[in-house]
Amino acid sequence: MSTVAVRSAALPPAIPGLVRRFRQPKKNIPQTKQDRDFVLQAVREYAEQTKLVPPVPIDELQVHTDKIMALNGIEKIYRDYTGVLLANETWRESLATVPFEKRLLLMPKCLRIESKCPAPFDEFGLLCKQCGLCSIQDFQNEAEKLGYAVLVAEGSAIVMSLIQTGKIEAIVGISCLAVLERTFPYVEAAAIPAVAVPLLQDDCIDTTVDVDWVWDYIHLTSEDKTRRLNLNDLHDEVKTWFTPEALDNLLGKPTCQTEQIARDWLGRAGKRWRPFLTIAAYQALREDPEGPISDDLKLAAISVEAFHKASLIHDDIEDNDAERYGEPTLHSEHGIPVALNVGDLLIGEGYRLLAEMKCASHICSATLKVAAEGQRELCRGQGAELLWNNHPVALSNTQVLEIFRSKTAPAFEVALKIGAAMAGQLDETADVLHTYSENLGIAYQIRDDLDDLGDDSAADNDVSIRPSIILALLRERGKGEVKEIMEALWNGQATTLPDKPTIRQWAEESGAYDKTTLMLETYKEAAIRSLQEVELPNLKGLLRRVIGKIFNELEIKGWCREFEQKNADPGAREAAAKAAEHLVPNVVA
Repeated sequence: MSTVAVRSAALPPAIPGLVRRFRQPKKNIPQTKQDRDFVLQAVREYAEQTKLVPPVPIDELQVHTDKIMALNGIEKIYRDYTGVLLANETWRESLATVPFEKRLLLMPKCLRIESKCPAPFDEFGLLCKQCGLCSIQDFQNEAEKLGYAVLVAEGSAIVMSLIQTGKIEAIVGISCLAVLERTFPYVEAAAIPAVAVPLLQDDCIDTTVDVDWVWDYIHLTSEDKTRRLNLNDLHDEVKTWFTPEALDNLLGKPTCQTEQIARDWLGRAGKRWRPFLTIAAYQALREDPEGPISDDLKLAAISVEAFHKASLIHDDIEDNDAERYGEPTLHSEHGIPVALNVGDLLIGEGYRLLAEMKCASHICSATLKVAAEGQRELCRGQGAELLWNNHPVALSNTQVLEIFRSKTAPAFEVALKIGAAMAGQLDETADVLHTYSENLGIAYQIRDDLDDLGDDSAADNDVSIRPSIILALLRERGKGEVKEIMEALWNGQATTLPDKPTIRQWAEESGAYDKTTLMLETYKEAAIRSLQEVELPNLKGLLRRVIGKIFNELEIKGWCREFEQKNADPGAREAAAKAAEHLVPNVVA
C-alpha cells in the first residue's frame, strides 16, 4: 500500500517488561479507570481545601469520606475505596519530604501471574526473577534505582519490624482493601507517612492495579517544586488569554474582516491543551515554577493555539465535517475559499507572534524552528490519511497508530518544546520531550477515538470509516457477519453504515473495546516511563501529573454512565453540597 507507508521503527518502541492485563475490578471498586480517576481527583481537591493533618483517626476519616461522596455523587459501595484514597492524600506532603533511601516499597506477591511465575520465596517474600510477565519487576527496578528498599510480601509483622529498625521512615504500598482495613491501626499507631494504592481485586491471584498511580507515589519528592502547583488553576488561567478582550490586549485589534474571522475562530471553544502544555513545560524548567507569566510567554502559547486552530479549519474541510464545538465549521459558515484563507492567516499569525517576542534572538530562532518542523510533520501525517481516503483499504492497528504518531503527536511536541525553548533548556530536554510527545499524542488520539464513537449527539449517528484504532481492532477481532461488514466498511464497499450504538456493542462483545482501553493505558504509561532518565525533578514531576490532568478531563460519552451525577446541572450539584453540609455539619469545608 503506497499511500500509507508504515514506518514501524518510528513508532514508540515497545517497553521491556510492560505487560498489561485486564480483569474486572471487584464490585466495591469503581469499574473503569475513568471513574477511579474521577474519585481520586475529587479526593485530592477536597484534601487540598481541608488540609487534614495526618494521622487522621478512622472515625474522622470516615466523616470526611462521607462528605466527599455526597459532594461528588459517589456511590456508597465505594466508601472504603474513597477512604483509602483520602488517607493517602493526607500523607502526600509528608511522604514527599522523606528521602527515597528511607522509603519502603511494599508489593503483594499476587501481582505476579501465578501459573507462569518462576520466582522462588524466602523468609522475606518473593525473589523476582525479572521474567517480564508482570509489573513487579518494573516497580522494583525503578524503586531500587531511586534508593528504595523493596519487599514483595504480605503481613504487617514484617513491615512493623522494619519500621522499628529506624531505617524506614515512609511506605508506599499496594494492597487489597481487606488488608488495608486490617493494617490501618498499625500505620496510624506508627504515625509514619504511608500511602497504599488499592488492588483492583482481592482474590489473591493474578491481581491488577492502577499502574500510573503507583508510579506517581513512587516518584513523589520535595525536590519537585511543582508538586504543589495547581494544574487546574494554571489551565484556567491559560483559558482566560483567549477571550476577545485578552486577545485584543495581547495582539492588538483586528484590522480587517478576515482578521476578525480568524480572531473569532481562535477564541472559539476548545480545551486549550496545547498552550497549557507550553506553559507547563516552561514552569517546570524555570527557577520559580510559581512565578508570574510574562506577555512573551503568553504570545508563545497563543501561537501554539493558532497553529492548532488553523489545522482544525483545514481538517474540517478535508474531512467534510459540518460541525465543530457544536457549531458550524468555518467553511460551512463562510465557504471553503474563505476558510482556507483564514487557516493560512492563522499559521502566519503563529509565526509572527514567535518572531516578535521580546526575548533573546536565539530563543526566537529556536521556537520558529520547532514550529516549522512540527508543521511539516503534522502535514505528513494528515497527508497519509488523506491519500488513504482516496483509495481506502483495511489498516492494521499498527498502521493506524503510525498515522496517529505523525498526525497528533507533533502538535504536542511543538507545544512542549516551545515552552522548553522559552526556558532556555530545549537542547537538554529535546529528546525526552520528543518521546513523551509521541506517547502522549498516540494516547490522546486513542482516547479521542473512544470519545467520538461514544458521542451520539451528532445529527449523523452513522459511523464513517477513517483511521480509527477501535475500528481496526474490531475488523481484526470481529467474527462472522461483523467481520464481513467491517471488511466492507474499511474497503469502501459497504452499502449501509452501522450506527454508533451498534459499533459499541460489537466492540464490547469482540473485546475490541477492552483492547483499546488497554492500549490507551499502555501509551499513557509509556509517556510516564519516558521521563525515567530525566534528572530534573520539576520536569519529571509536572509532566507526569499533566498526563492525569489531560486524561481526567476527557469523557467517553455513551460508554460509561456510572458517574453521570458529576456532570449534573449546577442546581443539582448545589443541592448535593447542601446535603453534604447537613450530613457532616462539623467538617470544615
